[in-house]
Amino acid sequence: MADSVDERQMLDAIERWLQRDVRPHVMEMEHDDTYPHAMVEQMKAFGLFGATISQEHGGLGLSARTYSKIVAMISEEWMSLTGIFNSHLMMATLVEKFGTPAQQAYWLPRFVTGELRGALALTEPGAGTDLQGIRTRARDTGQGTWVIDGAKTWISNGIEGGAVALLVKTDPQAEPARRGMSMFIAPKVDAETGTPYSGFSVGRKLEKLGYKGIDSAELSFDGYELDAERHLIGGEPGRGFYQAVSGLELGRINVASRGVGVARRALREATAYAQTRQTFGQPIAEHQAIQLKLGEMATRTRAAELLTDDAARAYDAGERCDMEAGMAKYFASEAAMENAHEAMRIHGAYGYSKEYPIERLYRDAPLMCIGEGTNEMQRIIIARQLVARNPA
Repeated sequence: MADSVDERQMLDAIERWLQRDVRPHVMEMEHDDTYPHAMVEQMKAFGLFGATISQEHGGLGLSARTYSKIVAMISEEWMSLTGIFNSHLMMATLVEKFGTPAQQAYWLPRFVTGELRGALALTEPGAGTDLQGIRTRARDTGQGTWVIDGAKTWISNGIEGGAVALLVKTDPQAEPARRGMSMFIAPKVDAETGTPYSGFSVGRKLEKLGYKGIDSAELSFDGYELDAERHLIGGEPGRGFYQAVSGLELGRINVASRGVGVARRALREATAYAQTRQTFGQPIAEHQAIQLKLGEMATRTRAAELLTDDAARAYDAGERCDMEAGMAKYFASEAAMENAHEAMRIHGAYGYSKEYPIERLYRDAPLMCIGEGTNEMQRIIIARQLVARNPA
């Protein structure tokens, strides 16, 4: 899937699917906050749940550049759909990059088909950006198992998914705290027996301003016991923080790509409307005030595209790209916010109406300034890496 011909064929197939099966239903499903079961089955058929996983493990083996183009394209129609497979891919990527050969052989075939879907479970009621502040604990029983107690919140796919990559503290006394953190693959049900695990419960569905359709939930763990051999990623405790940070690089490229998609759609809608809406006997696109807005929107969108592609290139080259991913995520998400805002102003009252897509873009865009690390944190990461890479 690496060459341009295969990429173009896949992008064309996804575009046809979006026009045929997604676009006619988005507005109703989004307003009703309905989980898109049929669309998920179609995404499984496309192989999107194994998009970035290597062909060796049954995935498509897409580059981050191709993957980011797919995410941007789908986000132009309905950004929520991308969260369903991106959160899942972050979990799968951790197993591929850090799991033991036995763990890869056991989990990845189930992940790439979408048979078992899930997410990355990091956030807690009292810990979000500060991962070292988590309180979920795992206690070693000394018999090859760990018992987990704690809670997570705002977990995408928490209700509809079947597993999470769960960040816990296995050594709460470790200094610094990151050295005492570990990552487990935590399923709701034993994949072989079909028996639900005791101690894993799903709380309420969290209501959101935007990002409708995809479920976000609270998860609780009370005496939840897992064997280390199959579930402790990498087989050894103490590596979870570094695994989580690595997974966030791909997650931030995804969020940047979502920002690109929303910014593009806002620009497209605003450009079309400005040519059909007339005031004072001419299309508003002829008014200089509107031209200034469109010019800024177009420039922001293109800059977001280029920064996202730059981060994806670095990721594909195997380079450290926390700075590049942070820059892309920060700029593209802000571009989506600004473009959605300006598109609403260009549309006037119609932009405020639920009969047009602008209000959805306006509600979806803020999430990307918060998710996968706030934009305030991104700027700190960028500055720190800038200094580290350019010592005086």
